Amino acid sequence: MSENVLADWLRTAAEALGVDALTIEERDAILDLAKDVAHGVARPAAPLTAFLAGVAVGRGADLQRAREVLGRLATRAEGTIESG
Repeated sequence: MSENVLADWLRTAAEALGVDALTIEERDAILDLAKDVAHGVARPAAPLTAFLAGVAVGRGADLQRAREVLGRLATRAEGTIESG
């Protein structure tokens, strides 16, 4: 996916939902979190964890803090959670 397609999609999606568009830093934090979870836990856990992070941020949590906490959990879970 090209950078322009991703940026256009995120801008369109944010506008449709009536929320602020993601900054590049926010986008990168979410993508890094999804990568860590997909590799450390299971691929289906990545979008679900990103959703949970979004809920937390919507309730006032800091995105970078949520990313760090969930990233650490995913790293610790690596190899300990059986995929099924």
